[in-house]
Amino acid sequence: MKQPYIYVCSDAVGETAEAVAKATLRQFSTDQVKIKRYGHIRTEDEILRIIAEASLTGGFISYTLVQPELRELMREEAVKLGIRAVDVMGPMMQAYVDTFNDLPRRQPGLLHSIDAEYHKRMEAIEFAVKYDDGKDVFGLTQAQVILIGVSRTSKTPLSVFLSHKGIKVANLPLMPEVTPPEELRQGPGRIIVGLTMQPDHLLHIRSERLKALGLPSTAQYASPDRIREELDYAAGVMESLDCPIIDVTNRAIEETAGIIYEWLAK
Repeated sequence: MKQPYIYVCSDAVGETAEAVAKATLRQFSTDQVKIKRYGHIRTEDEILRIIAEASLTGGFISYTLVQPELRELMREEAVKLGIRAVDVMGPMMQAYVDTFNDLPRRQPGLLHSIDAEYHKRMEAIEFAVKYDDGKDVFGLTQAQVILIGVSRTSKTPLSVFLSHKGIKVANLPLMPEVTPPEELRQGPGRIIVGLTMQPDHLLHIRSERLKALGLPSTAQYASPDRIREELDYAAGVMESLDCPIIDVTNRAIEETAGIIYEWLAK
C-alpha cells in the first residue's frame, strides 16, 4: 500500500499549515497518515512537482502561499489532477481585503520574522529554563517576575507561559528545611508573586504525581500534615516579603498569567 501523506507547502517555513494539519490528524484515530513538509517554495516547477507527487501517493495538500501567482497555480493544477488542496491562508487574507479595504504585503515568513521582539522572547525562554526551580539563585536578581511557592503549585508551567510573552521569570520552591536565599530580597524593579493552593487540591495533585512516578502514595510528599506544614511555612515567607499572592486552585495558567500581566502594567 502507498504511504498516505498530507503535503504541507509554504513559501515560508510552513509551520502554520503544519500546525493545522497536526490539529486535524489528532481528531482521527488512525496513525497511518503522515505529514510531509515543503518550505520556502519559490518557483512554479516546485509546485508542479509537489502536485505530481501527491497524485501518485493519493494524498492531499495543505498550503500557505502568499504570492498570488503561486497560490493560483496550486489551485488550478490540483483541480486538473483531481488532488484536494486546502488553502489555509487565502480565504482569511481575502476576507481581510474585502472587509478592511487593504492589500497584503505578500511577503513570505512575516509570522516568523527575526526581529527585536523575537529575540526578546527567545532570551526570556532561555532565562526561564536556566533559572527554573531555584537552580541558580543569581536569576532571582535579574528576573522581572519571581514565582515562589511549594512544590506543584504551577511555578514551572507558569514561568514558561510568561516567558513566551517575553517576560524573564525565575521561580523558587519553598520548603521548611531550606532558608530562602538572600538574593530573593535583592534587586529593584521586580515583582515577587506567591503561588498557593488549597490543601486538599494539592494533596490530590501530589498523589497523582507519585502514582505517575511509580512511588508509594504513603510518601511524606503527599501527607496531609506535610502539605499543611509547607503551606503554612510558605505563607509566612510570602508575608515577610509583603508580596501579592495568587491562589491557583482550579485556576488556568492563562488566568494566573493575566493577573500578573496586569500587575506588570501598573
